[in-house]
Amino acid sequence: MTTDLAELVRADGVEFVLAVFVDLTGKPCAKLVPAESVEELRDEGVGFAGYAAGALGQLPSDPDVVARPDVTSYTPLPFVEPGLALVHCDPYVEGEPWPYAPRVILRRQLRLAAEQGLSMQVGAEVEYFLVQRDAHGTLSVADPRDTATRPCYDARGLTRMYDHLTAVSRAMNTLGWGNYANDHEDGNGQFEQNFRHADALTTADRVITLRYLISVLAERRDMTATFMPKPFTDRTGTGLHLHLSLWRGAEPAFPAPDDGRGLGLSPLAYSFLAGIVEHAPALQAVLAPTVNSYKRTGAVATRSGATWSPRVAGYGGNDRTHFVRVPDGNRVELRGGDGAANPYLAAAAALAAGLDGIERGLDPGEPGAPGKGPELPPTLLHAVEALQADDVVGGALDTAGPGVSRYFADLKREEFFDWHSTVGPWELDHYLTAF
Repeated sequence: MTTDLAELVRADGVEFVLAVFVDLTGKPCAKLVPAESVEELRDEGVGFAGYAAGALGQLPSDPDVVARPDVTSYTPLPFVEPGLALVHCDPYVEGEPWPYAPRVILRRQLRLAAEQGLSMQVGAEVEYFLVQRDAHGTLSVADPRDTATRPCYDARGLTRMYDHLTAVSRAMNTLGWGNYANDHEDGNGQFEQNFRHADALTTADRVITLRYLISVLAERRDMTATFMPKPFTDRTGTGLHLHLSLWRGAEPAFPAPDDGRGLGLSPLAYSFLAGIVEHAPALQAVLAPTVNSYKRTGAVATRSGATWSPRVAGYGGNDRTHFVRVPDGNRVELRGGDGAANPYLAAAAALAAGLDGIERGLDPGEPGAPGKGPELPPTLLHAVEALQADDVVGGALDTAGPGVSRYFADLKREEFFDWHSTVGPWELDHYLTAF
């Protein structure tokens, strides 16, 4: 199979390529490159004014960010527009990988793991709401019949959104992602569409691509797809749960059938898990990176009766109330993330925390022990303070270059003080289509 971008574009009859990268907030940035210029894109990349693009650590006076395509991420998108394709890019400035670019940060963290003979596979659960706004700005779910108190898995709700859900499913399967389930989630108007796990970088790319696909396909049906963590005060919020596993080459490093704790995990897996638990407060600044995120984690009740948002960084077996759930011996599920999380940063930070646990030989204690693990931050400001006090999670952001974690923390602190005391329409305008 060819690995030349120009050849792929010609073979697929592609007319335009979206050259995509995301900023630190997860905002997708792109230029639309005609097929006639694909060789230039392949060989030289395409330039952006970094300050205008978003949170990339640049000033208006700084030199261009040049997005260089990663051909392994090439994705035809005929179900969006005939002749359209997408390729994820690594941002460079003056010939060097740009340290504020999330994809560059994750690449560097994966390289550190590889130096220890380890790689990480990630599965992601992408949740979202389908909504509409009326002429007065009032938000409501797109399906007016979706009113049940406990709508999760409702077959009728799925069927009413059949056209949208199946369009997304066909797209994922056409791309070879292995969509294996699509379900109505716990909130009215909330859905989840799953694809098979892959290496961490591929999964992060796919989360960004899937958010784009879901959004544009929803717009075709006069709906808005939002990944906002808590769009409704009385309903379950939107998570981004990550299933993590470490590998040594082709061999999984987590399973251990003789595990005395009964979860089927190896000592290495327990140390990885313990690292995540210990660094949980700082991790939340990355996993739950908005003011609105803490309306989700701080909720005490919903219409369905459950928030599915842990408040303590504990762990346990197949129990969705824990910060880290262990469904089986092959993986652990990190449940602290929400729909505002940048998947590249989330994977990089979780990997760094887990590797620290391995390096120090940490033990998480017995599963489900009462009070085990630190309290999670109650606000974004508390999470940012935890991040700045944590050299491991902060170091994951700084792995591609110093100063990134401070810049990220300053962005989040500014957001907190700008918005924390305000309620109402501002929040929808700020977050509804931000990610």
